Amino acid sequence: MNTFKSTLLLVILTLFLIFVGDWVGGRNGMVLAFALSVVFNFGTYFYSDKLALRMYNAQPATREQLPRAYAAVERLTAKQGLPMPKIYVLPTESPNAFATGRNPQHASVAVTHGILELLNDEELEGVLAHELGHVRNRDILTSSIAATLAGAITLIARMGYWAALFGGYGGGDSRDRDRGGGGLGALFMIILAPLAASLIQLAISRSREYEADATGAHVTGNPYALASALQKLDNYSRRIPMQASPTTAHLFIVAPLLGSGGFANLFSTHPPIKERIRRLIGRDFA
Repeated sequence: MNTFKSTLLLVILTLFLIFVGDWVGGRNGMVLAFALSVVFNFGTYFYSDKLALRMYNAQPATREQLPRAYAAVERLTAKQGLPMPKIYVLPTESPNAFATGRNPQHASVAVTHGILELLNDEELEGVLAHELGHVRNRDILTSSIAATLAGAITLIARMGYWAALFGGYGGGDSRDRDRGGGGLGALFMIILAPLAASLIQLAISRSREYEADATGAHVTGNPYALASALQKLDNYSRRIPMQASPTTAHLFIVAPLLGSGGFANLFSTHPPIKERIRRLIGRDFA
C-alpha cells in the first residue's frame, strides 16, 4: 500500500511539473518540463548516491574500524536476503545515519561518529535495520526522484517569473498570457508551484520513514530498541545540530534541519519523533 501511495504521489508530481511547464510556456513549456524531468532523473538514478556521500565527506570504513556496524549489517542483510552494502562513516559528532543508492545491489549505509558513541548495540542495530528497510523498499530512489522533480518545478516556475517580469512571458499565445495574469500571475506561480511540489515531496518522504521504521522493527523483532534510538537521536541532534543541505535532509534517519515545531513541522522531511515512537511501541516515549 505504501509503495502504491508513493508511486501515485510521484505520478502527481510529474503531472504537476508538466502543468507548470504548460502554464509557463504552453506546449514548448511542457516539452521543456518533460525534458528537464528526464535529465534530472537520469542524473539522480546514477549519481545521487555519490553526490550525497561526497557532500558529507563520507569515508569508506573497514570492518576493523566499525566492527559493531559491520556485525549488525551482516546479520540484518543475511536475515533479509540483501546484498551487503558499502559502509561509510561521516566525520561529525552529530548523531545520525542515512542510506543511499539506486537499488539493493548499489547501496551504501553511512553512520556518523556521533551515533556510534551514543547508541548501544541493540539501538544501533535498530537504526541500521531502519536504513536497510529503505534499501529493501527502494525508498532511496523514490525520494531522490521526488526531490529532483520538485527542483525541476521550482526551476520552471522561476523561468516563467523572470520571463513575465521582462516581458518575455509566453505561453505562446494570448490565451496563455491572459491565464497567467502577466507578472502578477507569474509571481503567484513562483510561490505556489514550489510550495505545492515541496508538500508532495514531503508526503512521500514522511510515508517512507514510517514504513522503514516498521520494517526495521519487524526485522529485528525489537521495536523498543529503535524507539529508544529515535528518542536519543532526537535529543542529541538538538544539542549538536548537523549542517546539512535541504536537498538531502530526507535521507537521514532524523531530520538534521530542526524546526521549532508547529508550522515548521509542516515543512519537515520527517514525521514527528513522538508520532514515530508511538507507532512503534504505543506511547510517546521509549
